Amino acid sequence: MTQRTRTAGLLRRVVSTTTAALAATALLAACTPDDGAERTAEPGSSSAAPTPKAALLAAVPDGTEGTFRFSGKDSSSTVSGLVDPTAKGAEFTTSIKDPDLGFTTTMSFRLVADQTWMKVKFTGTKGLTGLPKLPDRWLRLDRSRLTDGESAPVYDGVDVGNAGPLVEAATAVEEQGTGRYAGTIDLTSGEAAKALDAESMTALGDKAKAIPFTAEVGADGNLASLTLQVPAAGKQKAYEYLVRYRDYGTAPKVTAPTGKAAQDAPAVAYELLNG
Repeated sequence: MTQRTRTAGLLRRVVSTTTAALAATALLAACTPDDGAERTAEPGSSSAAPTPKAALLAAVPDGTEGTFRFSGKDSSSTVSGLVDPTAKGAEFTTSIKDPDLGFTTTMSFRLVADQTWMKVKFTGTKGLTGLPKLPDRWLRLDRSRLTDGESAPVYDGVDVGNAGPLVEAATAVEEQGTGRYAGTIDLTSGEAAKALDAESMTALGDKAKAIPFTAEVGADGNLASLTLQVPAAGKQKAYEYLVRYRDYGTAPKVTAPTGKAAQDAPAVAYELLNG
């Protein structure tokens, strides 16, 4: 392959990679309720002994646990980061490797209230040209300069894995030992339908009404993990929708970047995001 051929369409690939990275925020805010939002417990959960479903719902992060770390993955992306309920802040990083050219795009976002900063790094780029050159700083984004301002992530609550809406949509939940749960979720029910993209939901059809899941609750009573086993459908292979939580109350705080660590995003950053 010649250098010219390798470079042709490279920016288009970068834009596609960036779009995929932004799509990873579905793990973060596709259907998260507001902090402190009252969750709907299943009938009978007010008794002295809560049902497994009610107990699992009670373990979902609601903003009272302090800062915590998270990680997650779906069919096409992985994401990891921090949540700071007090600051209404979050930080997450996702990396995506170009399957043909081999370079990797790592994108990080820091969110504090209604402000969004971005940092982008390209690795494995030897022999490639045409990639945009961006400052190695946190770049503050002006949403009004984005073609699709809604695509830029903002802080939208602490339930970054959409665990609350997903558990609420569970049609069966069993406790299989201390802190271990299993059951099925109806992804067509309520806000749970937003956890996957529309194309995936269409492909799943009736399979979406009974997606197997497992969950673990730590000794501190907080949710440690939630895993959905999404079956193969259409062109999509079977995969895990997984989110993990840890370091409740001990993870670092999320603060707005200042000084030489940050600057307003240059025009090339918007060119990248806007395609």
